[in-house]
Amino acid sequence: VGKNFELNKMREVVLVYLDRSGGLQKFVHDCKKYNDSKQSYAVYRFIISINPSDIAELDATLGNYILHNPLQAAQIFQSVCFVAIKTLSLIEQLQTEAQISILLKPTHLPPLPSYVLSLSAYPFNYTSQRFYMSDGIVIAMGTVTKYTQGARFLCTEETCPFSEGFRCIRVHCPGATESATVRTDFVCSLCSSPLQEDMKFRVLGDKQIVEMIDAKMLNALKGYSNDKSHFRIQAFTVFLRDELANKMTIGNHYRIIGIPACVQNGLQATACIEVNSPSFVSDNFKYLLSLTSSSCWRFTAVLANVFASQVVPPGTYNTLKLAILLSLVQTCEKENADYLDLLVVTSDTLIIDRLLNYSLCLLPRGIRHPPSSEIFPSVSKDKHGTGSASIQACSAVLAKGGICYIGDLSSYKKDKLELLQSVLESRTTTVFIPGKKYGEEADQQVTVSVQTNFWSHVDVDSSSKKHIQKENFLIGQMDVSLIPVNLVDGFGLLIYNEFPSCHLSSSVVHHVLRRAINPEAMLYKVSQQFRTQDYEEFILFARNLHVELSSEAESLIQGYYLASRRVRRDSIHGSTLSASALKILISLSKAHAKLSLRQTVLEEDAVIAILLLESSLTLKHGTSVLCVAPNPVFPFDITDENSLQQRDIYLMQCHHQVLKFIAAYSPGIHINTNEE
Repeated sequence: VGKNFELNKMREVVLVYLDRSGGLQKFVHDCKKYNDSKQSYAVYRFIISINPSDIAELDATLGNYILHNPLQAAQIFQSVCFVAIKTLSLIEQLQTEAQISILLKPTHLPPLPSYVLSLSAYPFNYTSQRFYMSDGIVIAMGTVTKYTQGARFLCTEETCPFSEGFRCIRVHCPGATESATVRTDFVCSLCSSPLQEDMKFRVLGDKQIVEMIDAKMLNALKGYSNDKSHFRIQAFTVFLRDELANKMTIGNHYRIIGIPACVQNGLQATACIEVNSPSFVSDNFKYLLSLTSSSCWRFTAVLANVFASQVVPPGTYNTLKLAILLSLVQTCEKENADYLDLLVVTSDTLIIDRLLNYSLCLLPRGIRHPPSSEIFPSVSKDKHGTGSASIQACSAVLAKGGICYIGDLSSYKKDKLELLQSVLESRTTTVFIPGKKYGEEADQQVTVSVQTNFWSHVDVDSSSKKHIQKENFLIGQMDVSLIPVNLVDGFGLLIYNEFPSCHLSSSVVHHVLRRAINPEAMLYKVSQQFRTQDYEEFILFARNLHVELSSEAESLIQGYYLASRRVRRDSIHGSTLSASALKILISLSKAHAKLSLRQTVLEEDAVIAILLLESSLTLKHGTSVLCVAPNPVFPFDITDENSLQQRDIYLMQCHHQVLKFIAAYSPGIHINTNEE
């Protein structure tokens, strides 16, 4: 009697909650759809959104029941909904309560450790069948297949009351296999005769299997990390059913709520997008910004000068370090983002590799591609026995909104380089799924978005060893014949590091030796003033700035682009300036503005972008009429305020030189020049 009283009380609370939350109105609307169809179903499926906090305020017992016994709680909602349908005549075709399938979807769970799914916690009660929340990155996705939501069975004994009507209904439960819903050995609970399915009443739904893994996994794919802790990370399977199928994107980060099941090793999941935590700029960077506010070029110069002092001495590799910082702040997960890819030509791959590895760790999604795996998504057979295709994420997709460092470009075969070139041009890759191999009637092509910046390097010595050098080099042009010309053009910037292989600076040699003797030593004072964590927080803040081009910067960029197309031509191929050069200029300009913590792109930002691109074009195609210096952004060492002043004067001269270049070779563009 006490149990029935408690159940009746919870039913009353359910009705009150549905009425107050608007759930009852939605339920009536869903019933109308079924009723208007005039078709009889074995199962009528309803989704009810539940706010655990609101339920607990109405009745703590029901709130606890929903959180810890969701399948039994769904039966309470089922009985309330059945009474509502019959009382209000909402679905004429409905005959029995068993035909109603209720799916409870909590909006959130209490922020307590006991509600977080942890595969490393032991022991874990897999049989609890209650809600847990977890979050992670999608690393593999299967194709959408069908499963049985519900089925009608009839007793084979004609005299049995269960030989007609809708008394024997099988409904899918979270974690159950297909054989738990439909198979041939069910027996009648009334007379023990065999049951037979009435196939015309079977209700099918969509199912998709997804593999997810904890975001901590990304730390294991970085080439460098300050985190010395050790942990084991295991992938887990998520089942997306019906309205959730195709709602996840491979490589994205999600938070899910679901019911774990040991049998399936997966989750019946509800997905929602994760909210990023806020970022900020350290006091030291704010102070530096105020000290250098007299010039639009000084702040970024000092940033690059002292960057990565844990790996290379301050003042070395400044052009490359500035390019790295510009690429880091041009990372986001938006469609049609401004990408900035780097290809470094070097004769000292060890130091460059260390510098790029270190820089990766400043982003949440910095991936060092392991040579033994695939860069782009691949297809394999689903390991859960369905035989369907499963798309594996691979490095480029896992680096979404970040950096994918693919190492030495010369180590890849021709087909991989051609695929990389295609991705750099379109920012998408197509995965082909042969239908015959994976049990489908037709072949499929799935297009996957690749939203990441690519970093790579080429050993200039290996290029000269493997290929016969061309004799007709232009002034300033480098031999990168090991890599296809179109692929080199696909990278936004081609950077040549400052030191030849046989003339490493004494400061670099000294740094490497001291690091080898004492890896944990703090070699420079600036390493304490501008820590790795400070740069990490700074970049996370700067990359989220929304910047707009000023009309002056836009005119300067457009004028330089048109003038360069005219002067960089040959009689056979026409202009040697690729169509993507304008995008690269805009991306560089925006990146410099972000790095300067400005929301408007000024002419000064455009000047840096033009000098970097012109230097890159000189390495690719030889010098032009503009004729910039080999290291145009950092023509001399940055040691004190006087050297910063000299650099400002030099960059103003470069600005004036660019204006004269535009006036001579792109006269149709109007540029406001400063007479001074």
